[in-house]
Amino acid sequence: MANSHASRAPHTHGKRPRVGHIQFLNCLPLYWGLARTGTLLDMELTKDTPDRLNSQLVEGSLDIGPIACMEYLRHADDLVLFPDIAVGSDGAVTSCLIVSQVPLGELDGRRVALGSTSRSSVRLARLLLEEREGVRPEYFTCPPDLPLMMQDADAAVVIGDAALRAYLHQAEDLGLRVYDLGAMWKEWTGLPFVFAAWAVRRDYLERNPRIVREVHRAFLESRDLSMAEVDKVCEQAARWEAFDEQALRRYYTEALDFSFGERQLAGVREFARRVAPDSGFDPELEISVLKP
Repeated sequence: MANSHASRAPHTHGKRPRVGHIQFLNCLPLYWGLARTGTLLDMELTKDTPDRLNSQLVEGSLDIGPIACMEYLRHADDLVLFPDIAVGSDGAVTSCLIVSQVPLGELDGRRVALGSTSRSSVRLARLLLEEREGVRPEYFTCPPDLPLMMQDADAAVVIGDAALRAYLHQAEDLGLRVYDLGAMWKEWTGLPFVFAAWAVRRDYLERNPRIVREVHRAFLESRDLSMAEVDKVCEQAARWEAFDEQALRRYYTEALDFSFGERQLAGVREFARRVAPDSGFDPELEISVLKP
């Protein structure tokens, strides 16, 4: 309940920072420890989908928050990334998928449904289909409900909890092929992929450098505590989610990568280089990372 109270707390300019929180299981370890360490009450927390949080951070109604890799690249002048923390994978991620009725090479001209919650995963899926597989599907956007998506599509891009459900249960039940975006990117480039980084608005950082570093430290401590007590995290989450403790433990300890160092930065730069020609930003743009 602490989260809901924090999200309603009044914001006093220059005091409690306005911080975004993705309501997907992949972000749970980054937030689970905030209540335990006592830092949750130091933030005004806004819980929402990745797309909405992207918009709020870019527009300035959030000070700090998760940002899709694609959206960061579009707004790099206004944002500074946090080091050492992200949601990504160095191989198969299990929660960012293309689910298809046919092999990917047969999707040319066919309909592909794009789940409407993440711009990075959608752009990565398109990049892999068009540049790696050499197909040009017909895309359309719809809510991330796999059975519904597949009523009108030959394939679908699903992320987050909907993708986990597809990976563990639904795809097999529906007789669908599953392709993991993290694994495909790693095979193609040899690099990890960063699905979401954490960033602060540059103007907020300039006004509040001490608060920003405190928030960054709080997230690192929360992540480290969560991973040290991962069995407890999974036990609590499994009470309320459609996944058992074992599946969640594999997800947190084997699939997801919560770090952001030189290899992750190289992955972001490679993604920028590959999508820049039709995305309207400089492939050699400067990526700003918060200094220790």
